[in-house]
Amino acid sequence: MRFRLVRPLKRSDSSFPQFTQRIPADVRHLAVGRTLTVPLGSETLRIAITPTMASIRFSLRTQDRSEAKARHGQAAAAVETFFEALRKGRVVDLDHRQATALAGDLYRTWADGGADRTTSVTHTPQGWVRDRSAPEEERAGFEAAVARLDAATESGEPADLERDFGPLVDRLLLRRGIASVDAHTRPLLLDTFARALRDAFENRKRNAEGDYSPDPKAARFPAWQPPAKPEPTKTAPYAGKTPLTSLVSDWWAERSAAGLKPSTHESYRNTMAALVAYLKHDDAGRVTVDDVLGFKDHRLTTINPRTGKALTAKTVRDSDLAGLKAIFEWAVANRRMASNPAKEVRLRLGKARKVRSKGFTDAEARAILTAALAHTGGNERPQTAAAKRWVPWLSAYTGARVGELAQLRKEDLRREGPHWLITITPEAGTVKTNEAREVVLHSHLIELSFPEFVAKAPPGHLFLRPAKDGDVLGPLQGVKNRLSEFGRSIVSDPNVAPNHGWRHRFKTVGIEAGMGDRVVDAIQGHAPRTAGDRYGEVTVRAMAAAIEKLPRIEVAEASTNQRGHTFLRPYVTRGTRVSPLWPGPAAL
Repeated sequence: MRFRLVRPLKRSDSSFPQFTQRIPADVRHLAVGRTLTVPLGSETLRIAITPTMASIRFSLRTQDRSEAKARHGQAAAAVETFFEALRKGRVVDLDHRQATALAGDLYRTWADGGADRTTSVTHTPQGWVRDRSAPEEERAGFEAAVARLDAATESGEPADLERDFGPLVDRLLLRRGIASVDAHTRPLLLDTFARALRDAFENRKRNAEGDYSPDPKAARFPAWQPPAKPEPTKTAPYAGKTPLTSLVSDWWAERSAAGLKPSTHESYRNTMAALVAYLKHDDAGRVTVDDVLGFKDHRLTTINPRTGKALTAKTVRDSDLAGLKAIFEWAVANRRMASNPAKEVRLRLGKARKVRSKGFTDAEARAILTAALAHTGGNERPQTAAAKRWVPWLSAYTGARVGELAQLRKEDLRREGPHWLITITPEAGTVKTNEAREVVLHSHLIELSFPEFVAKAPPGHLFLRPAKDGDVLGPLQGVKNRLSEFGRSIVSDPNVAPNHGWRHRFKTVGIEAGMGDRVVDAIQGHAPRTAGDRYGEVTVRAMAAAIEKLPRIEVAEASTNQRGHTFLRPYVTRGTRVSPLWPGPAAL
């Protein structure tokens, strides 16, 4: 019988005792490359297990002998659970119901403050912790926590969610005897945990306001059903060569059925092709951690042929490293690779300098819209010329994403009573939220003859020509690139995005005009900010009233003289009709 070390060890170089436990030989090959999460008092430690580590070692961070012993026992239980989970089988795949049930454990931990009504919450680098506070401070504390969670779920950035909720996920997984989950399950757990914690804080905020009625959201969490135990394999895994390129196609064959966006597939495929070119081989079994580190450094110096500049650190982190981690994690789960060489590779970003607003100024907006009004197309495709003529104006008065507008079809414009509406839908191409929405058009767009342009357009997409196989996403990216180049040729400031600057400007102008946060969010397709905002609908009538609060953007009107030369003259908006640009370049 083996006897485990049950007491903390003293160190000669510190007054804090240390936790030490050897990594068992039978799980050592399974543990390498993984991250162990260990509770330590109110904090959580995350320990990356490297090939050179023989033992798990860390400081218990206390001089109190009783507290050190308690922490040691807590950590020892977590470490043993981790090792035992590794012995039991492969990486676990949880469905949405199981992820929600696991999040229910988190909800129940935080939703009820018990008899102590002087406990608030704050987020620290060590995670979410309870604070002592006066009763009047409690509501504000939970309100701030809810706002932080709203921002995290709205951004959807994997790094942000991992930082805030990763330790909570790992602790509750270990409590259920699960050492690791696959790349598909991890973001699902992070999202469900964020929503569960937000609901818990909303309940505590209601309590702080004197409302102790039963929480209706407490019943939404199902009972935990453990995943089925995998059948032990009797065949030798990882036999033969596994091409890196085939990993991407096989991963996509599985993930496309789950609704993952094709743009993600394209990004990951391009990353893997770049890795193969860098390594000069296509064998997944030969890829090492050093290879991934070298590839990361290589990508940071790679010149983007479209912009002529080096790739940004954010692009390398969120596209290249995220793609490799997801593909390799899937390969490990499906016994195509022995370990994930990209799992522990990190790229930390410094805080970007902010030297100006992210939205266009009034002068910049007028300059782009003036150029759009004067654009005649030249030798461009009619769809591209029409995009440069209309998409900037639509962006200015809707705040929609440029891609959402560039994929509009003829059937996406309709009239309801006195109002004209466009439908932004994933059926036309792609929408970030995968949800369709309708947006009322500003009267200025009607005066500029946008409905007449659509009426004269042929059926189908207005601003792009689908590929012969019906693909829309490739041509859509091309139109977005052309629009970006068009905007950048007029506003050269690199500190404002030539397409996304419209989206930021709309929010600013909407706030100044008093449109109302909820209506602005509904128009732009942003998630509701609070639980209360999820009730009711922003109607066409309410949206139309808000849209008309936007100030009209006065620009110059393009005219053509008898010699065919285009020039600009002061533009009078009311009562002026502008000829729609279709089906080819035409004088305005």
